[in-house]
Amino acid sequence: MPKARRPRGSGPDPGPMLPLAEQILREGAPRAAVREKRRGRQAGEEEDGGEGYVDARLSRRILEQARRQQEELEAEHGPGVPAAAKQRSTALGPAVRGPGSDSEDDEEWPSLEKAALVAGRSGDYGGEVAVDPEDEKAIEMFMNKNPPLRRTLADIIMEKITEKQTEVETALSELSGCPMPQLDPRVLDVYKGVKEVLSKYRSGKLPKAFKIIPALSNWEQILYITEPEAWTAAAMYQATRIFSSNLKERMAQRFYNLVLLPRVRDDIAEYKRLNFHLYMALKKALFKPAAWFKGILIPLCESGTCTLREAIIIGSILTKCSIPVLHSSAALLKLAEMQYSGANSIFLRLLLEKSYALPFRVLDAVAFHFLAFRADPRRLPVLWHQSLLALAQRYKEDLSSEQKEALLELLKFHSHPQISPQIRRELLGSKTRDLEGPEPAALR
Repeated sequence: MPKARRPRGSGPDPGPMLPLAEQILREGAPRAAVREKRRGRQAGEEEDGGEGYVDARLSRRILEQARRQQEELEAEHGPGVPAAAKQRSTALGPAVRGPGSDSEDDEEWPSLEKAALVAGRSGDYGGEVAVDPEDEKAIEMFMNKNPPLRRTLADIIMEKITEKQTEVETALSELSGCPMPQLDPRVLDVYKGVKEVLSKYRSGKLPKAFKIIPALSNWEQILYITEPEAWTAAAMYQATRIFSSNLKERMAQRFYNLVLLPRVRDDIAEYKRLNFHLYMALKKALFKPAAWFKGILIPLCESGTCTLREAIIIGSILTKCSIPVLHSSAALLKLAEMQYSGANSIFLRLLLEKSYALPFRVLDAVAFHFLAFRADPRRLPVLWHQSLLALAQRYKEDLSSEQKEALLELLKFHSHPQISPQIRRELLGSKTRDLEGPEPAALR
């Protein structure tokens, strides 16, 4: 066996070897002798040097003695105290203070003594003050007869919250036609925190409280608490993913029209281009094509304020994404019945160039849309001629002979030196639709 090592240190020999557990317990036990030695050293220093503070009992006795002396001085010299008496003060701190002592400790007891002197003169701290009646009347002339209620910061904050809540409830009630219920203050606090997160969101997970909004009956009221206009573009994309996949078509249409479309138009107007996340949000919104057309495309064209920049950017999504034929047909039919604008021509051309098997009713509506310009004296833009060329190239064999003749007559009133010859060539070199043949059942 190896030789047992003696523990380090200058202490006495521990004697025979003890088990490890007993050694650990013995070493961890408190050492009373060391504490007694330290206490003795501290007591010796206080007795020798006299640098310690007096205890509470001695301080009480000193204050009682000082009060008795003060009463004797007042009995002898009257209410006034001579200057020599004012200089006397009882310091309960260290006996000797160096130049680096704290000034607060020096000023504490003199101030208490002054307060005691004032209290002694007046009899108590709440003594009655005599006021001249004439002075009191003069002061009342400058006082407000109807003083306003004192408002605290909490009152101002609650007033702002109530004002904002009333504004939101009024707007949503006008849209939905029914009053909005009152929300629990805890719910308001939660979604105000969600608002702070979405206003700074860049990537990562969204709060769970935000993901459950589509499942709520008053989701619009909750959504407007988060202030969608303050969301980042990345937060708008994530929100569009959640709402497009969880809301029904009618509710998704409201989200597209009230939240997504205004944000897209504001971004294009400010930066002259569309943020990547907002562009991806528009593409993701096509997950519900009917809601996309009813909530974004149709309201944009009906507003009459759609710029060519907005039409080109939003229209590029139509060329990149696959859209069901029935939804595209309904959109074409609606666009053909609208009042003409440059944006309408862009969307018409993009949908026609997708070469869907459109129903005859839609083709007739598009053809009549162009034929309605025969009596229009205005000079039509190039966009109008381009959309007419797209109709002639893609659907020349689906037009009737009467429609082709009417379109050829239209080219005499509104012609373009480069585009009109191509349209005429397409119409003359094509077959004619058989009006007697039945229309396919899928396209009716």
